Amino acid sequence: MTERGEVQVSAGGEEDLPDLTALYNHYVRETPITFDTEPHTVETRRPWLLSHPGHGPHRLLVAREDRGAGRSRALGYATSSPFRPKPAYSTSVEVSVYLAPDACGRGIGTLLYERLFAVLATEDVHRAYAGIAQPNPASVRLHTRLGFRHVGTYGEVGRKFGRYWDVAWYERPLGP
Repeated sequence: MTERGEVQVSAGGEEDLPDLTALYNHYVRETPITFDTEPHTVETRRPWLLSHPGHGPHRLLVAREDRGAGRSRALGYATSSPFRPKPAYSTSVEVSVYLAPDACGRGIGTLLYERLFAVLATEDVHRAYAGIAQPNPASVRLHTRLGFRHVGTYGEVGRKFGRYWDVAWYERPLGP
């Protein structure tokens, strides 16, 4: 487990699902950062959780804040997921990080990604890709600072809140 202050990072599990669903639903309802348009329930989000086991290249790491008396709160999470379904893409992953709104700007996104990349260094993963809905200067800064480079932008690829959004794609080498 990694600690930065009172923040701990470890693999996500079933006990995190209510917090992670609520956290993600904020972005579904309030922002164009995700192109999901309908909030999830814990049950509809469970397949996503199960697609990130505690081993292999597809991981879920959760940053938690200790609230005392054995209670904690999820401050954010980072994932690595399949980039594309065809077998030749198996050594590439798509990564993402989501933070509780009050956790932004505290270094938690960096901490999550550092831990995720350390875990992925033990896997047969060659490249990480991140799609960032534009504009999102904070996410662009985070990814650039962590070694991602811009490789292209899909113009007006998603429609949400009655308008079209661009998605900039970033790439980071992970292995040989």
